[in-house]
Amino acid sequence: MKTLVICSGGLDSVSLAHVTAAEGRLSRLVSFDYGQRHAKEVDFARAAAARLGVPFHLIDLRAIGAALTGSALTDDVAVPDGHYREETMRITVVPNRNAIMLTVAFGVAAAQGDGAVATAVHGGDHFIYPDCRPAFTEAFDAMQRAALDGYADVRLVTPFVHRSKTDIVTAGAAVGTPFAETWSCYKGGERHCGRCGTCVERREAFHIASVADPTDYEDPDFWAEAVARKAAEDQETGRV
Repeated sequence: MKTLVICSGGLDSVSLAHVTAAEGRLSRLVSFDYGQRHAKEVDFARAAAARLGVPFHLIDLRAIGAALTGSALTDDVAVPDGHYREETMRITVVPNRNAIMLTVAFGVAAAQGDGAVATAVHGGDHFIYPDCRPAFTEAFDAMQRAALDGYADVRLVTPFVHRSKTDIVTAGAAVGTPFAETWSCYKGGERHCGRCGTCVERREAFHIASVADPTDYEDPDFWAEAVARKAAEDQETGRV
């Protein structure tokens, strides 16, 4: 089954692209410009498509992104430092982002004759992002089957939705994903900041997976402090 992979250029989606290619199913990569401050990630998605020898589609959603106000990813709002699961990270939510991107991707897949759309949402996203949770992905798959009924049969593939970012690093490493050629940092600077939620989660995942992290961080040690602080908070509140 030929599979379109939604690829932001981040560790998760690039790993998914390489896993899908290794399985002989990758048809194309689709990326989105929604006015995100870390738009440099798109260059990493484009490079991944070239590396894997598949078409690359960049969809311009900047007009839509401009209307989805209030997020640190699209507005002049500071991206907070800390662990991904801290309440402060909710400021990075872009309302309905995944639902919008998936809808467009399903249209592209149907038009191009692909049988599946794959996205790298994972278990670590559930706390912050409602459109990364299993309830959403299952409902979305059913909705798209109805939307394309009689025209195309395209299903949603979410291999990491019940798995962790550590699992993604392990899966990506198994197929030779060039992790240095991925971009996660939400701040979009010259280097990964090492302090925002995505940088902390990225660094922690490599550590737990016992895989060498080739990322160049401005603050390579902050992650340990953030993880320890979050663990202490969880113990205090009884949340795991």
